[in-house]
Amino acid sequence: MSQWYPKKGRVIFHVDMNSFYASVEMAFDPKLKGKPLAIAGNPEERKGIVVTSSYEARAKGVKTTMQLWQARKLCPELIVLRPNFDRYRTASKEMFQMLAEITPYVQPVSIDEGYIDVTGTEQHGSPIEIAQNLQQKISSELDLPCSIGIAPNKFLAKMASDMKKPMGITILRKRDISDKLWPLPIEEMYGVGEKTAEKLRAVDINTIRDLANGDAYQLKRILGINGERLQNRANGIDVRPVDPDAVHEFKSIGSSQTLAEDTTDETAIRKLMHQLADNVERRMKRKQAAGQSVQIMIRYHDHKTITRSKKLPHFIENKDDILHFSNELFQKHWNLEPIRLLGITVQDVDEKKNLAKQLDLFTYEKEAGKEKLYEAMDELSQKYGNNIFKQLHNDDKDEEKPRTSFQKDFLDDFKK
Repeated sequence: MSQWYPKKGRVIFHVDMNSFYASVEMAFDPKLKGKPLAIAGNPEERKGIVVTSSYEARAKGVKTTMQLWQARKLCPELIVLRPNFDRYRTASKEMFQMLAEITPYVQPVSIDEGYIDVTGTEQHGSPIEIAQNLQQKISSELDLPCSIGIAPNKFLAKMASDMKKPMGITILRKRDISDKLWPLPIEEMYGVGEKTAEKLRAVDINTIRDLANGDAYQLKRILGINGERLQNRANGIDVRPVDPDAVHEFKSIGSSQTLAEDTTDETAIRKLMHQLADNVERRMKRKQAAGQSVQIMIRYHDHKTITRSKKLPHFIENKDDILHFSNELFQKHWNLEPIRLLGITVQDVDEKKNLAKQLDLFTYEKEAGKEKLYEAMDELSQKYGNNIFKQLHNDDKDEEKPRTSFQKDFLDDFKK
């Protein structure tokens, strides 16, 4: 069996659940199988945005982020369900537990995908046997399809898992990249977004091959350090380990929400800003973190989106500060056009235990002196209700419901 495992190097899987939300709904209600199904957020309020869809719906042209009215026009028989994140979290936890039965080196990336390092797991069989058994187990026990990429590093494993869906298993070795990877359009490379692709196409880099063989100086000039990183990956180079603790790393904490209707109503905008700042404060408190930059995102009625940020001279963590600086940015940069979506993010975030030396001593000691007060306030609030104090640092961790798959707080639940 050892011939399947390199003496040097790794064997890494990228496990990607296929059409995850829709597949979970089909497993929950088998009558939905084989039918065009879309999961859409807030369909009543905004006609809905497609979060994901079944392969039957995709065959009719339904795509993620498409407005629901467009999807229904393409597929009149489309079945639409609201997201059920509790259901998806349960399925995700069970899937990651199956991965952890193979190896402790499991790195969740989102609710429906993750990496595992199977190097040294010969007792479970060859890599292809492990992948086949894992795929079959997820299918038979959870009734969910997945694709698995097998490669010597994370980037190639991710690219491999995308090559055959649904229920695909693809091996991508470094010696295969000139035939399997390089011919792909640059937009299909993981890590290359729409804006990056535009910049690359502007200098006649149209395929992954062009990127792999491109001029390193030119790439660094137009993309900065990311240019070197992307070129390395196009050449099959990626030294990142599968890190089981990576899910706990965070550099920013934010919250965004689409308004019920496009609006210039400052009362509605102010109310949403308070709600978003509340959400950010609660998440920062749960992580015992503080941050030194604030960013706002404004998406207008025509989908034009701007982000603006401000670096602060000190770290912040409470709602009042988050709201103050967010509102300052908003008032400065809002062009008075109708707003579709708002977002607030605190950036340059770290855990408070790591910030003691960075914080201003007076500020830090003053806040530390309030910790007992905050704890007492929380205890009284839990006992007598959340409105007992005017300024409340409330932590309703147990009641927090994930709004999207991008909240990663729960991704290590499978270890419990």
